[in-house]
Amino acid sequence: MAIMPDHIESGDERTRRALVLHPTLKSPGPKATAADTRRRPEARLAEAVGLAAAIDLEVVHAEVVWLAAWRPSTLIGSGKTEELAAWIAEHPVDVVIVDAAVTPVQQRNLERALKAKVIDRTGLILEIFGARARTKEGRLQVELAHLNYQRSRLVRSWTHLERQRGGFGFLGGPGESQLEIDRRLIGERIARIKLDLEQVVNTRSLHRRARQKVPYPVVALVGYTNAGKSTLFNRLTEARVLAKDLLFATLDPTMRTVRLPSGRNVILSDTVGFISELPTHLVAAFRATLEEVISADLILHVRDMSHPDCEAQAGDVRDVLASLGVTEESGHRLLEAWNKSDQLEPEAREALQNQAARQQDAIVISALEGAGCDTLLQRIDAMLGSDRVELAVTLDAGDGAALAWLHRHGEVLAMQEQDGHLKLSVALSQAEAGKWLKRQEGQRA
Repeated sequence: MAIMPDHIESGDERTRRALVLHPTLKSPGPKATAADTRRRPEARLAEAVGLAAAIDLEVVHAEVVWLAAWRPSTLIGSGKTEELAAWIAEHPVDVVIVDAAVTPVQQRNLERALKAKVIDRTGLILEIFGARARTKEGRLQVELAHLNYQRSRLVRSWTHLERQRGGFGFLGGPGESQLEIDRRLIGERIARIKLDLEQVVNTRSLHRRARQKVPYPVVALVGYTNAGKSTLFNRLTEARVLAKDLLFATLDPTMRTVRLPSGRNVILSDTVGFISELPTHLVAAFRATLEEVISADLILHVRDMSHPDCEAQAGDVRDVLASLGVTEESGHRLLEAWNKSDQLEPEAREALQNQAARQQDAIVISALEGAGCDTLLQRIDAMLGSDRVELAVTLDAGDGAALAWLHRHGEVLAMQEQDGHLKLSVALSQAEAGKWLKRQEGQRA
């Protein structure tokens, strides 16, 4: 690839220069997983470049490194390492990003040979999450993932915790270049963070129980990073969540109420974007957040249908959902929103519409322009209302207990006072409707 211009000075800060490598085997071998063979190496490299851009790194060079086998000492072999060292000597960079899993020994050997800082895919994603987290919970989750990742590595200084900007020390900062941290301190810090996150889990459980009493169904948006979830969230809720053409623009979950065509309300939850080979440290750390997906009444999988690797991205999302226990056999209801149709040619858009009509579990939309969003809400309404019944109820105006029960267990769609009585139209699940009828029979007995 062509070398990009020298870095750009911006005030007192210099744009950090990065070299991005995607190592891949010429022959994947019998142990290769579906995720390993799903995507072209060139597409994986482009995604790694996008990840680097997400934390304002200037990628001066990027290439696929073809290998006959993984090398235990440097991952990419001595010959390629020497070639890269010579290139870096002429074109200095601040960091070398290896889009693969790099062991601590390989990282140390590469840093010594290349005379540059080296981070792997997990380290890069953790760095992005550190820069994106805004809430206290998000910061704790990212820090926990970072510490678990670094526990077995040469750990740098704790000064990254004092930095005003995000990030977790991989890319440097005051006094953090070569210092080691006592593992006992890391263990103590991990224990404290876990205690704090337990409180977060308890708080989320309380909020979830409170929502169940409302009760509004929860629709969780999931999808590959940059699929357009936040744009769709803003479109449906008229919110102002950060929505940019940027990987991992959204990290902290956001919830808003949306009124469906039938008049009922649902809670829409915007979650962190998924990505291939999502670090296990992050999946574990964000378990509290991802519980919103697991417990949702409907999971809305937002897909970028304009992306050349759309099918591979969808497979990666399904893999993450499966790791959370969300499968076809688990009973979770899923609906796909085929987004960014505005970026397709008319013929491709029409073919996509026909395909969605045949599948019955997908809606073609453009979150940016709003096309298909009304149809999407109608489909969500139909799916969530399939087990719901509407009852006409008449109560004495002073029967506050019964009125409170209906509000707590169902959704009061309409209410009118007439001659000392309240006439209501109430939507209840089949189970709650049965409880209401038994309750009324018990009072009449």
